[in-house]
Amino acid sequence: MQSARFHLWSSIGKKLLTGITGVGLMVFLVLHLAGNLNLLIGKDAFNGYTHKLEGLGELLIVIELGLLAVFLLHVVSAVSVWNANRAARNVKNSIVRSKGAPSRQTPSSRSMIVTGFVLFVFIVLHVLQFRFGPSLREGYVTPLANEQVRDLYRLVVEKFKQLPFVAGYMAAMVILGLHLRHGFWSAFQSLGLLNQRLRTLAFSAGVFVAAILAFGFFILPLYIYLFAAVPA
Repeated sequence: MQSARFHLWSSIGKKLLTGITGVGLMVFLVLHLAGNLNLLIGKDAFNGYTHKLEGLGELLIVIELGLLAVFLLHVVSAVSVWNANRAARNVKNSIVRSKGAPSRQTPSSRSMIVTGFVLFVFIVLHVLQFRFGPSLREGYVTPLANEQVRDLYRLVVEKFKQLPFVAGYMAAMVILGLHLRHGFWSAFQSLGLLNQRLRTLAFSAGVFVAAILAFGFFILPLYIYLFAAVPA
């Protein structure tokens, strides 16, 4: 029997869904950055890491589909919450009670829909360029431990040796930081895990986490552009 207080697509349910999927995506970002840091070690380290992922076979496909589902749920629920809040603001004399007291509104919180849209476009392009980009068939192959594997390191370096590509990627990482700054705090707030004392701590932690993740992804293309050699 459906509860009168809560169901998945109620206003509360959508905020919970946005929070849960947001936390899941932040965990993925941490893992993704950890893997990408192999770029700083060198070609064999990064290609070895990506080859291990490919070695998961069908399990990797299941993981990717699950990640895609989480990502789409996050987008749809977040846009739905934003539309509901906008509609409420447009109603004369309506009172929107989502901010709480004191308000945690910042430029990051007010621009979440914009930064989210930019990141959505960036992620689609990013996946097309690297996950489904040139592979063994197109000659991106290299020996690794007596095996011929996809040379994804070469593809990444070739892309990050192009100044417009580097500039665009770094700009996207700044936007990611702005999005995460509010998203981190908001996710735990939506899940009801924060009391008045923890809100201040979570807000500060959000700034720290956003800065670390954005900086980590930000520094990789800059390092490759300045120091990495394009593989033969």
